[in-house]
Amino acid sequence: MLLVVIVVVSILASRTAGQERGPQTPPPDLAMAVTRLGSLDFPERMQAARVVRRTDATSVVPALLQAAREHADGYVRFRALVLLTGFTDPRIADVMLDAAASSNDRLREVAFGYFEQHPDAALAPRWLTALDGETGEFVRPALVRALAAVASSQPEARAALIRDAGRGVDYFRSTVIEALGDYRIGEAVPTLLDMATREGPLQDDAILALGRIGDRGALRTLAALQRTGPETLQPTLAAAFCLLEQNCDRHIQYLRDVLGFAEGRTGYQELLRAAAAGLGALGAAGRTEALTALLAAGIPSRQDALRAPAALALGLVALRDTPLVIATLESHADRAEAIRLLAEGFDMLEEDLEEERFYVAVRRSYWSAPEGSVRRAVCDELIRRLEF
Repeated sequence: MLLVVIVVVSILASRTAGQERGPQTPPPDLAMAVTRLGSLDFPERMQAARVVRRTDATSVVPALLQAAREHADGYVRFRALVLLTGFTDPRIADVMLDAAASSNDRLREVAFGYFEQHPDAALAPRWLTALDGETGEFVRPALVRALAAVASSQPEARAALIRDAGRGVDYFRSTVIEALGDYRIGEAVPTLLDMATREGPLQDDAILALGRIGDRGALRTLAALQRTGPETLQPTLAAAFCLLEQNCDRHIQYLRDVLGFAEGRTGYQELLRAAAAGLGALGAAGRTEALTALLAAGIPSRQDALRAPAALALGLVALRDTPLVIATLESHADRAEAIRLLAEGFDMLEEDLEEERFYVAVRRSYWSAPEGSVRRAVCDELIRRLEF
């Protein structure tokens, strides 16, 4: 048995060495590779995923669909579902619908994440019913976002989300508030304005959500908070003003200055995290200068107090706006260190589904770029260094 494992790992490694390649004909060990997705050994699991990703869809999609439905190992079923999101096939939606009703938390999380990216308004009643009973720590946020993705045409969905922003445990409320902002649900503005004026763990979330929605009627409340709010709230307010197109250059410079001032000084960790998160929110909204500020602060720092929040914010930007990160890396003077910082952020996030979407976007960019181009080199390095 040991000899078989060694041979399989050797085959997998040899098939994936070197530059990114297009879909290959099915390897004779495809079934073994799918099973190895659940290996406890990370290098073996990683190499198996590489084989699966690089096998042509006509062969690998049926194998993944079968594994997602029938495999005895629940983790293999989970990984098969995640990898399926990188392919286009009408059968995938059916297996995701089945997974949304599974008793396995991991499967439900992937299914709801899939339907956020492939919204179907006809499923809104089903998601509303699920919302009443879903308590999974990582599942409910994914369900909330799947519901938010169809809320623009569903008044009941908008009402349910606004209701849930004001009830339950803070962790779940935070994810609802973020979804309200990301999907610009304007009806939530009065509720968010009230939350923004209340000190507590949800205040920053509400302020950023108001900025993302873009309702300039929030400016008066935010300006009052800027005058009277505590120091640790100021970075979040700066990010919100920038999102509302108010003196953005000045506010980004302020966030840069906060990172420079607070690094190496004791007692400023909360301020550091807020400034990095603010720059991350702006980077995710497409602000290149915010992304470059994170790189400029995070790359040279060897202090976890700054490097960790900068890496985390950079990882979130990469998941939300992959093309921006690729374009920024193309012209960055220290690309290797920038990708190293990004890898640290991914290690902290551990977002299997969103990281798989990142890989799909990077690979698509790789193949659309001219051979020998800087963009192709950047994408190749991302794929190799981030172990996709």
